[in-house]
Amino acid sequence: MHEYCLNLICPPAVEEKLLDALLESEDSEVFTSVQIHSHGAPHGRLSAQEQVMGRSRAMQIQVLLSGEALTQLLERFQRDFAGTGIRYWATPVAFEGEIK
Repeated sequence: MHEYCLNLICPPAVEEKLLDALLESEDSEVFTSVQIHSHGAPHGRLSAQEQVMGRSRAMQIQVLLSGEALTQLLERFQRDFAGTGIRYWATPVAFEGEIK
């Protein structure tokens, strides 16, 4: 069973590279991604249109991981994606399964 759900919010400029990194990772056998709008981003990172609209386009990715895999993946992302503005948080997984 996986212990954590890692949530990543990534800007469009790095979404393909981030998805590729997850596809290549042995620890992220299944993950989801969805296009979203991010609110509350610092104005220095928003275009003029985004500042007027109060939101920016982003991708949210959710990955189920063990505690050790979570630590390793975050260390890799800190190294490979430094300065890209990716936001993240992890939450404990209470239940996990598959409906068959």
